[in-house]
Amino acid sequence: MKIEAVPIKSINTEITVPGDKSISHRGLILGSLANGETRIHNFLTSEDTLATLEILKSIGANITQVSKNEIIVRGNGLNSFREPFDVLNAKNSGTTTRLLMGVLAAQKFYSVITGDDSLKKRPMKRVIDPLSKMGGRFFGRKGGENLPITILGTDKVVPITYETPVASAQVKSSIILAGLHAKGKTMVKEPAKSRDHTERMLKYMGADVVEKEKTTIISGPANNLKGKDIFVPGDISSASFFIVAALITKNSNLLIKDVGLNPTRTGILDVLKMMGAEISIINERNLNNEPIGDLLVKSSKLKGVEISGDMIPSLIDEIPIISILATQAEGKTTIKDAKELRYKETDRIKAICSELTKLGIEITEKDDGFDIIGKQKIKGNCTCNSYNDHRIAMSLAIAGTIAENPIKIQNFECVNISFPEFLSIYKSLKS
Repeated sequence: MKIEAVPIKSINTEITVPGDKSISHRGLILGSLANGETRIHNFLTSEDTLATLEILKSIGANITQVSKNEIIVRGNGLNSFREPFDVLNAKNSGTTTRLLMGVLAAQKFYSVITGDDSLKKRPMKRVIDPLSKMGGRFFGRKGGENLPITILGTDKVVPITYETPVASAQVKSSIILAGLHAKGKTMVKEPAKSRDHTERMLKYMGADVVEKEKTTIISGPANNLKGKDIFVPGDISSASFFIVAALITKNSNLLIKDVGLNPTRTGILDVLKMMGAEISIINERNLNNEPIGDLLVKSSKLKGVEISGDMIPSLIDEIPIISILATQAEGKTTIKDAKELRYKETDRIKAICSELTKLGIEITEKDDGFDIIGKQKIKGNCTCNSYNDHRIAMSLAIAGTIAENPIKIQNFECVNISFPEFLSIYKSLKS
């Protein structure tokens, strides 16, 4: 599907964004591992989350989708899963793959997990290494680096202390999910604190979880997990596209309601405020151990900044849209220490630099990021490639709101991976 993104004069409206993808995944997984009913409200129905749902059902989870955004999971505890009849397909979802590898490593049966062509290229050894130390056995392409991967699980999971080479919520969560089944304490140490939705939800459901700065400790076996009602807040990663649209479009006022404000995810707000963004948080509250609030965003005069180091893990997914914002900031914006971007759905550093160059933007690619010197005009009048990466596609659409000419974007259907409602909300900005 090809779309055309056209300029918008101003944005003055109120919107909500779909439920958080990370929390939706975890609600399904932890609800299936818990005892009793977990009812998930404002669930994100997307290709990624449905991949998790279908895999869980394939290994025996009792999951009912009552409506598009409401799910009931009837859990029967840690050891209630069964060997799947067929290969498990994670489609394009790295979260599905890595988190469920932690679950499958702790089941005493055989399973095989695969995905689409893009997912088959993504690195899995970072998860396999610690899970192997815990007793799981893995066999995959390229020495176990790539899907499809065979998993021979065990009911005798060994607790470990593990230092992750990079800050990764997926790696940490995978180890924690295996550690739920181990007898004793499993400890994960990170170089920087990654998002902590797994830990928060586990505490909410009754698990013994301790967090000390960059270290997480889970005590197992966690047979006391209880099903709970979960309200999934709006995904701040999804909200970030429209936050940026309002900041860079003249005479704009945008209210985004019910957005998740988890401190491990709000790095995007910290960076935007450093750049001079006018963003206010109102109606703050806490639901199922996750902070939530409404964001009021106004068009702003922006300045370039350096984004690096410990700032990166909390906004790694938002760097594509930050690159669009940087084109409209005075001075130099530098992104560095973000080499992890090269191992996402596509090489996002290369994709950002390639497509912004097409739009007439001067951008300098580096091994672990890029430099943009603003303020620059986005010329448009070209066809851009999404690389089948949802965040690249949506970022290019936001660039179109202030381009001098329309921008055509190829393969835009990839946004369904995380944000199927993107186009309808995007079109409502003009009304």
